[in-house]
Amino acid sequence: MLKAVLFDVDGTLSETERHGHLVAMNRAFRAAGLDWQWSEKIYGELLRTAGSIERIHHYIAAYHPGYRHVNKDLDDLISGIVSYKNTDYRRMVASGEIPLRPGVKRVLREIQGSDVRMGIATTTARQNVDALLLQNIGGDVLNWFEVIAAGNVVAHKKPAPDIYIHALQQMELPPAEVLAVEDSENGVRSALATGMPVLAIKSEYSNGHDLSGAALLVDGWGTRGTPMNVLHGDACGHSMISLELMRRLVG
Repeated sequence: MLKAVLFDVDGTLSETERHGHLVAMNRAFRAAGLDWQWSEKIYGELLRTAGSIERIHHYIAAYHPGYRHVNKDLDDLISGIVSYKNTDYRRMVASGEIPLRPGVKRVLREIQGSDVRMGIATTTARQNVDALLLQNIGGDVLNWFEVIAAGNVVAHKKPAPDIYIHALQQMELPPAEVLAVEDSENGVRSALATGMPVLAIKSEYSNGHDLSGAALLVDGWGTRGTPMNVLHGDACGHSMISLELMRRLVG
């Protein structure tokens, strides 16, 4: 029986990566006096590493291996870049440049009005989560979520299961009664490692990701005008993600 739904954020609730984090990161590089520029292709590759700080370290190792030896204050530099990026990202959210994916608001409101609980499990910073939800839904939306596990609340990021284990412990629920909603291979692997069933919704950067472990894989949340396409699994005749469909996926 479905007792709760845990949502990933970036790519899942909103296409934040290409239109938000990538743009803000390149601006942060320029602000730091660096000539680094992440293309969409490079960024797609780097997304396999979770977390902005970890992603920059990976980028330096792959594309600028000598830079680590000439900059003794590298950790401070990277911390400053990520801080600038997050501030710029939240400015973009506040200006309305980063909406939720079509159908997300409908589903969140449906669950909020039911007996099913909600939580968030993401590697993005907590302030980024708050800004996205408050701008696009507003009101008391943050209170809809019993737990918002975000950022560095755990030591190991996805695909490690730590963030989901933390959220499950906070909600005092067994994994079999909670559905994870994800868009990436790392996210699906993280949730599956706990024993949770997974609903995978492809995002702009999901191409090439192995999402086959999900109980259901679709190409979007679906709306009345634009039904979702089922890529793997059985949607039980549903053309949109709904609470009823989520209940069926858990059993």
